[in-house]
Amino acid sequence: MPRRQDLAREITASLARRHSTATVLFHHALAERLGLGPADHKCLDLLHERGPMTGSELAALTGLTTGAITGVVARLERSGRLRREPHPRDRRKQLLYPTNSAVEEIQDLFATLPAGHDALLEGFTGAEVAAIHTFLTRATDLLYRRVAALRSHTVLPTAPSGRPAERTSP
Repeated sequence: MPRRQDLAREITASLARRHSTATVLFHHALAERLGLGPADHKCLDLLHERGPMTGSELAALTGLTTGAITGVVARLERSGRLRREPHPRDRRKQLLYPTNSAVEEIQDLFATLPAGHDALLEGFTGAEVAAIHTFLTRATDLLYRRVAALRSHTVLPTAPSGRPAERTSP
């Protein structure tokens, strides 16, 4: 049996990255199957996961420009997967919601995939499932924090000195 520190090193050095790449490719294929672009699919997923938000909030969360979000919203609305409603406290803004049919469509697609995700956890004890749950929760939270950190400091290609220049975004 491999030692804990060897397994931990493998998880953080390569397995987590391989898993991330496979996840990105899976969601690209899923978006393609739905006739969506990857950004459109993930924006819809964020709205489903986090609840309604404004286009500006979605832009801040994804790092897409407000212009790009306008395009995402228009495409999702045209496809019947997104609806807008006036913001209850600021009528100049609109809240974005995934439609029920969009949520059902994605859930149905997941349900039809062979060898469902539930099978991945077969054979694990309750304590092991709890550990996997804790790890994935921590890993997800860490990635969201890293996204925020990467976006808060933008590295410019080169400064006049020839060295990379750094600027802090507002």
